[in-house]
Amino acid sequence: MPSLPRLRLALPLALALAVLGGVPGAGAATPPAQPKDGPGGQAYTAASVTKRALGRAGAVTLAYYGSGAAPAQGRPVVVMLHAWGAVNPQAYGAWIEHLARSGSLVLFPRFQELNRTRPADASGIAAGLVKDALAELAADPEAKPDTGRVALLGHLAGVPLAANLAAHAKETGLPVPRLIFGAMPGGIARDDKARGIALHDLNAIDPATLIVTVIGDRDARAADIAARRVMREASAVPVDHKLMVRALSDDHGFPALSATLASPAGGSPAYDVAQLKLPAADLKQKPPPFKWSADMALTGEQTVLVAQINGAGTDSLDYLAFWKTFDMAAAAAFSGQNAASLKSNPRFIDMERWSDGWPVRRLSLETPRPPAPPKPAATSAAPPPAAKPGGKPVVPVRGH
Repeated sequence: MPSLPRLRLALPLALALAVLGGVPGAGAATPPAQPKDGPGGQAYTAASVTKRALGRAGAVTLAYYGSGAAPAQGRPVVVMLHAWGAVNPQAYGAWIEHLARSGSLVLFPRFQELNRTRPADASGIAAGLVKDALAELAADPEAKPDTGRVALLGHLAGVPLAANLAAHAKETGLPVPRLIFGAMPGGIARDDKARGIALHDLNAIDPATLIVTVIGDRDARAADIAARRVMREASAVPVDHKLMVRALSDDHGFPALSATLASPAGGSPAYDVAQLKLPAADLKQKPPPFKWSADMALTGEQTVLVAQINGAGTDSLDYLAFWKTFDMAAAAAFSGQNAASLKSNPRFIDMERWSDGWPVRRLSLETPRPPAPPKPAATSAAPPPAAKPGGKPVVPVRGH
């Protein structure tokens, strides 16, 4: 029979083992952390981020950049276009901080007022906000936007918005973007009368633009269709400037990695819009007339998705499937390279390893097919045979 002191030592140990055995994932492999350096990594050039609200009441763009003087060549500009309904930059705060501390000037145009903005108006509103923000920051020695290096980064409905901004860049006075990066494309409408963002004439997108989309394998059908449509309609952009990326879920360890529509988001309370002083409304100025329409309100499905976006945290998918791929795509686009440079780089698809050494499922790549050649014009139908002399006239068969 064991002595009393030994029982006193064994009981707490047995209790601890029982508790650990009931904790999900206890002892399981953990996913990779953010890399220490390189694309998607934490070797930042700035220790903190300057946060500013630009514009006027009801037409605000939030600007973020690393504190201190800008480099001599200026800062590359990243225009982040949020998902429909996700108007608070807090939902994307972790990604914004990564971009700003890495040296970019991040613009977050608030192109939507909840329950007051029609999707059909969003493209024009976003273009005006970005143009005004760049003009306001042009002479700022710390912000110093480099308009020769502009990337449009969209999430869900922000992807068709990014495509429309790129298509209208010259006529609206915006700098021509070098990169369109679409994370989980969605929210595309059939036309301006349907709910969602209608694609404009994407054939006007500059042929030198690099277009990269990233979708997941959860709820993937709609995102896949939307990504292919953007690629197809941007017909002036050659195939070697287009790349479709798929992030794969992985439950080898704990917590599992799940590539959902909300995956690109990653909240940070430090980026809550309530922490900034927004421009006040001019009480002397009469507000413009307002007419409500049903497409201004979020559907039940959109409400659920926005809640998931606002509650999203950061994990390996953020660091390696979104942040890293964007960093590498922007570097390629700004240096004039095409998608082949990304496909040939083994680091682009690598998702590193779980803590037990097992590799995380890698990204898969696909080059979209070239557009089909136009079909030849249909030949006119042959005339009906003439009636024989003295015979009955020939009547063509209906449907032929």
